[in-house]
Amino acid sequence: QVQLVQSGGGLVQAGGSLRLSCAASGRTFSNYVMGWFRQAPRKEREFVAAISGGGDTTRYADSVKGRFTISRDNAKNTVYLQMNSLKPEDTAVYYCARDRGMVVSALPQRYNYWGQGTQVTVSS
Repeated sequence: QVQLVQSGGGLVQAGGSLRLSCAASGRTFSNYVMGWFRQAPRKEREFVAAISGGGDTTRYADSVKGRFTISRDNAKNTVYLQMNSLKPEDTAVYYCARDRGMVVSALPQRYNYWGQGTQVTVSS
Protein backbone atom coordinates (compact mmCIF):
# COMPACT_ATOMS: atom_id res chain seq x y z
CA GLN A 1 0.00 0.00 0.00
CA VAL A 2 1.38 3.37 -1.03
CA GLN A 3 1.13 6.25 1.39
CA LEU A 4 1.48 9.89 0.43
CA VAL A 5 2.12 12.27 3.32
CA GLN A 6 1.83 15.98 2.65
CA SER A 7 3.36 18.90 4.47
CA GLY A 8 3.47 22.64 4.01
CA GLY A 9 0.62 24.95 3.24
CA GLY A 10 -0.97 27.52 5.51
CA LEU A 11 -2.02 31.14 5.35
CA VAL A 12 -0.22 33.69 3.19
CA GLN A 13 -0.96 37.15 1.83
CA ALA A 14 -1.58 37.69 -1.86
CA GLY A 15 1.71 37.86 -3.71
CA GLY A 16 3.42 35.58 -1.25
CA SER A 17 4.89 32.11 -1.64
CA LEU A 18 4.43 28.67 -0.17
CA ARG A 19 5.96 25.27 -0.81
CA LEU A 20 4.10 22.01 -0.50
CA SER A 21 5.84 18.66 -0.07
CA CYS A 22 4.56 15.14 -0.54
CA ALA A 23 6.57 12.15 0.67
CA ALA A 24 5.74 8.74 -0.76
CA SER A 25 6.34 5.30 0.69
CA GLY A 26 7.64 2.46 -1.44
CA ARG A 27 10.71 1.75 -3.50
CA THR A 28 9.46 2.48 -7.02
CA PHE A 29 8.71 6.19 -6.70
CA SER A 30 10.63 7.12 -9.84
CA ASN A 31 8.46 4.79 -11.94
CA TYR A 32 5.39 6.95 -11.54
CA VAL A 33 4.08 10.32 -12.59
CA MET A 34 3.14 12.51 -9.64
CA GLY A 35 0.57 15.26 -9.68
CA TRP A 36 -0.95 18.03 -7.63
CA PHE A 37 -4.66 18.83 -7.59
CA ARG A 38 -6.74 21.30 -5.60
CA GLN A 39 -10.31 21.66 -4.50
CA ALA A 40 -11.94 24.90 -3.42
CA PRO A 41 -15.21 24.99 -1.47
CA ARG A 42 -18.22 24.07 -3.62
CA LYS A 43 -15.97 23.36 -6.62
CA GLU A 44 -14.76 20.19 -8.26
CA ARG A 45 -11.21 18.96 -7.80
CA GLU A 46 -9.00 20.49 -10.47
CA PHE A 47 -5.63 19.69 -11.91
CA VAL A 48 -2.70 21.91 -10.92
CA ALA A 49 0.52 20.27 -12.13
CA ALA A 50 2.15 16.94 -12.92
CA ILE A 51 5.68 15.66 -13.40
CA SER A 52 7.09 12.58 -15.10
CA GLY A 53 8.95 9.89 -13.19
CA GLY A 54 12.34 11.19 -14.20
CA GLY A 55 11.35 14.81 -13.72
CA ASP A 56 12.04 15.81 -17.33
CA THR A 57 8.43 16.45 -18.33
CA THR A 58 6.03 18.75 -16.54
CA ARG A 59 2.51 19.92 -17.19
CA TYR A 60 0.60 22.81 -15.65
CA ALA A 61 -2.89 24.18 -15.55
CA ASP A 62 -3.13 27.47 -17.39
CA SER A 63 -4.21 29.19 -14.20
CA VAL A 64 -0.88 28.47 -12.46
CA LYS A 65 1.55 28.46 -15.37
CA GLY A 66 4.47 30.78 -14.70
CA ARG A 67 3.69 31.00 -10.97
CA PHE A 68 3.86 27.40 -9.73
CA THR A 69 6.69 24.92 -10.18
CA ILE A 70 6.47 21.19 -9.66
CA SER A 71 9.64 19.24 -8.94
CA ARG A 72 10.69 15.93 -7.44
CA ASP A 73 13.61 14.37 -5.62
CA ASN A 74 13.54 10.66 -6.35
CA ALA A 75 16.28 9.96 -3.82
CA LYS A 76 13.92 11.30 -1.15
CA ASN A 77 10.70 9.91 -2.66
CA THR A 78 9.31 13.43 -2.51
CA VAL A 79 7.47 15.74 -4.88
CA TYR A 80 7.20 19.47 -4.33
CA LEU A 81 4.96 22.30 -5.44
CA GLN A 82 6.53 25.73 -5.20
CA MET A 83 3.80 28.37 -5.36
CA ASN A 84 4.77 31.98 -6.02
CA SER A 85 2.74 35.12 -6.66
CA LEU A 86 -0.20 33.55 -4.89
CA LYS A 87 -3.67 34.91 -5.49
CA PRO A 88 -6.84 34.65 -3.38
CA GLU A 89 -8.31 32.36 -6.05
CA ASP A 90 -5.54 29.85 -5.29
CA THR A 91 -7.21 29.21 -1.94
CA ALA A 92 -8.08 25.51 -1.78
CA VAL A 93 -7.20 22.18 -0.27
CA TYR A 94 -4.24 20.84 -2.22
CA TYR A 95 -3.70 17.13 -2.83
CA CYS A 96 -0.74 15.25 -4.18
CA ALA A 97 -1.42 12.08 -6.11
CA ARG A 98 0.37 9.22 -7.84
CA ASP A 99 -0.55 8.26 -11.37
CA ARG A 100 -1.21 4.64 -12.34
CA GLY A 101 1.83 4.71 -14.58
CA MET A 102 3.84 6.96 -16.81
CA VAL A 103 1.27 9.26 -18.38
CA VAL A 104 1.63 12.93 -17.45
CA SER A 105 -2.10 13.42 -17.20
CA ALA A 106 -4.43 16.11 -15.91
CA LEU A 107 -7.24 13.62 -15.35
CA PRO A 108 -7.84 12.84 -11.66
CA GLN A 109 -9.23 9.40 -12.51
CA ARG A 110 -5.77 8.34 -13.67
CA TYR A 111 -4.39 8.84 -10.16
CA ASN A 112 -5.00 6.01 -7.73
CA TYR A 113 -3.17 7.14 -4.60
CA TRP A 114 -3.84 10.44 -2.87
CA GLY A 115 -2.35 12.43 -0.04
CA GLN A 116 -4.37 13.62 2.92
CA GLY A 117 -4.75 17.17 1.61
CA THR A 118 -3.41 20.42 2.95
CA GLN A 119 -5.12 23.78 3.22
CA VAL A 120 -3.70 26.78 1.39
CA THR A 121 -5.37 30.10 2.16
CA VAL A 122 -4.39 33.29 0.35
CA SER A 123 -5.69 36.51 1.86
CA SER A 124 -6.23 39.65 -0.19
